[in-house]
This record gives sequence, structure tokens and C-alpha cells, in this order.
Amino acid sequence: MVKYFKGVVYMNINVLPADIYTVVNQTILTDQDKKILISLYQPIIGADAISLYLSLWSDLDKSEFISGDYTHHHLMVVLKSRLDKIIEARKSLEAIGLVKSFIRKNDNLNEYIYELYSPLSAYEFFNHPVLSILLKNNIGEEEYRNLINYYKKRTIRKDGFEEITSTMNENFKTIPSTSLEEIRKEEKLAPSFEDRIDFELVVKSIPSGLINARTFNKKVKSLINQLSFVYNIDTIKMIEIIRLSIDEIGLISKEKLIQNTRKSYEFNNNGRLPTLIYRTQPEYLKTPEGDTSNKAKIIKFFENTTPNDFLKGKNKGVNPTKYDLQTLEGLAINFELSPGVINVLVDFCLRVNDNKLTRNYIESIATSFKRKGIKTVPAAMEELKKAYKKKTSVVVKTEKQKEVKQMPVWMNKQLESSELSEEDLKALEEEFKEFR
Repeated sequence: MVKYFKGVVYMNINVLPADIYTVVNQTILTDQDKKILISLYQPIIGADAISLYLSLWSDLDKSEFISGDYTHHHLMVVLKSRLDKIIEARKSLEAIGLVKSFIRKNDNLNEYIYELYSPLSAYEFFNHPVLSILLKNNIGEEEYRNLINYYKKRTIRKDGFEEITSTMNENFKTIPSTSLEEIRKEEKLAPSFEDRIDFELVVKSIPSGLINARTFNKKVKSLINQLSFVYNIDTIKMIEIIRLSIDEIGLISKEKLIQNTRKSYEFNNNGRLPTLIYRTQPEYLKTPEGDTSNKAKIIKFFENTTPNDFLKGKNKGVNPTKYDLQTLEGLAINFELSPGVINVLVDFCLRVNDNKLTRNYIESIATSFKRKGIKTVPAAMEELKKAYKKKTSVVVKTEKQKEVKQMPVWMNKQLESSELSEEDLKALEEEFKEFR
């Protein structure tokens, strides 16, 4: 039997069982969304939050756009839960980007609007640098791999087949121009991080002469919270980091803040950086099995080597410098590149830049990769072939001191087949001998 509580204080708002709420659907919800909610989101935010989301979904009318008016007591009865548990579940849904909440305060009872948004697709979820790690930490390595295999794209070989798919202009003469009102589409919210940092304490702890009204703007607070999450730093530690990052006009330097946060993390973790650069390519971004060409072998090598180990191999077994590790870290965190793509990019940049990992150069390419959504090793290799073809030749000196041009081996078109000339095969073995 559900007990009737007076109310629950949430964000200085007294939520009462008699308070009214209406559900508004801001997206297009499908049965596939239910599977994703249960298999990917539930291990992170819990069954109570998912049950609340599904209950709000079921409250929608036949148009699946808006619900009638319900009381919070209705949710207590349906979910067989206390009101404080329901509010806690709602907070989880808000934080992870599934619900937006609005309130209109009245003298007696408050009115709420709960907007529903779609969960991320499996591809987006596993590619998210935070959610994927949270999921893995909550369910363990084995179950994580099982989920990846479940959602993994299935492909088949089409050798010998010719595509005969019709195009629109082959089948339609004209497409009538129609003026349409705004059509509903799938809408998603970015997960929001709860404030890990107590900014009131931060402001009180820093002398007033060092800061001003613009010091802690919305973007700066967001960056501080993200860094706090990635590096697991609390308010007290962050205060000192912020003090070291304030410039002469009272503003926080983004570069200094990131650098000082990283230094603090390294000091407390024996010089290691966050685990992103010590991971291999996620299973769902790997190429399917079956291809036996030499190019496929190189692709699999890029996919199954961590960026840290790859760079160590390129250094003939010498551990990467802190500067190089920070460059790798930036590619993973700031540009959200997958490990396999980082390896391709590092290999390319070392070859065209005299074995130097120049940060400005590699980040200029990373910017293009992020903008174009390059996530897989084959896509990265193709993009570099097309966009940087003129820059892929490296001038090297032979024993006779004659200058010749040498292309990176993985850009050789003959790698598509499983047969190579003796000369090319020798070059390929030389390319990756340091990793054996």
C-alpha cells in the first residue's frame, strides 16, 4: 500500500502528491527506444528511472503528443513508489538527457510539464566518451562485450555483385514543392552533468580582487564540471587549480585550466592520464571478419592497438613523452576520436612530418575528422588518401644519399588484394616490425 506523503522538497520546490503534471512528447518514440532504454540506460540510471520514463510515455494520448492532466499521486500508485523516489528518478532522467521539466507555481498546487526526448541510438551511445565508460563500469567487461555484439552492425560480403539500386531522378520527373508546417522529428538532448563543483564555495575561497562578474560564466562552469568529471576532482582540489588558471584581468584561461587539471591528475595517479588513450577501438566500430587482404590486416592492427602502445611501438619500445601523451589525450577527449582513428592519424602525421608529432598539425586534421564524423579506421584511411594525397609523400634518404619519395604502406592500392609484390611485402613487414 502506498503511503501519502505531505511533499518532497526538490530544488527548493515542495513537490506534493496532488501537484498536476502533463507529459509532452517532443520526439518520435519507437519500440527500439524501449530496448535501448532497458539495455543501455538502465544499468546507469537504474530501473526506477526507466520505469518512470515508460510510465510517462504510457500517459500520452492516442496522438502520442500530449497527455491529460495527472497528479503525482497517480505516479505513486502506478509505480508503487514513494514520491521522493519518483523525484530522484526524475532527476536521473533529466541529467542523462531524456526529460526536461518545467513548473508553473500557483498558490495551492503547482503545475508541471514533463517533456520526453528520445534516447541516443546504440551507435551514439557506445560512441559517447562518458556514457560508454559509465555503462562498462556498471556492467563489467563481459556483459559490455555482449551488448556490443548485440548491437553490432551485420555485414555480408558482396564480392561479384553489382549494385543496381535505382535513383530518384530515374523514377520521378519532378518533386512538387510543398509548404509544410514544422514536422515532428526525433529529438535528443545531450546528457547534462550535475554540478560536481560547489561554485559558491569556490567564489568564497578565492580573494575577491582576483575575480569579477565574468569569471564564472556558463561556458567556464560547464568546462570546470566536465574536467571535474573526467579527472574525478572534487571542489577543494579544483579551487587551487582555478586559482592557478586566473589571468591578470580576472578571467579563467581555458588552456591553463585544462593543463593545470591534467597536471593535478598526473601527480595523484603516478603520471598516468585518463583511461581513454589506453583503450582499443570499440567492438561496434571494428570492421567485420572475413577480409584476408593485407589492408584488412593493417586495419585490424590499428583497431586492436591502444594509442599509447601504438606510439610506444613507433618509438621503438620507448614510452611516449608527457607532451605526446597529452596530444593523444586531446585527440580522445577534445576531438572525441576513437582509438583506431587516433592510431591512423598518428601514423600518418609521423610519416609526413619527419617523425615529429606536431600538435598544431595533427589537431588541424583532427578538427576535420570531428566535423565529418570520422569514427572508423577505414574511413580515416580513405579521408587521408583523398584530402591529403599531395602531402603523403615523405622524403627519405637512401644509403646512396639520393632523395626518393616513399608513400605510407597502408596507402598502397595493391593492399586491397591478398597478393603483394615481393618489394611491397618487404616494405609492409618493415612498416610494422616494431610491433611484433
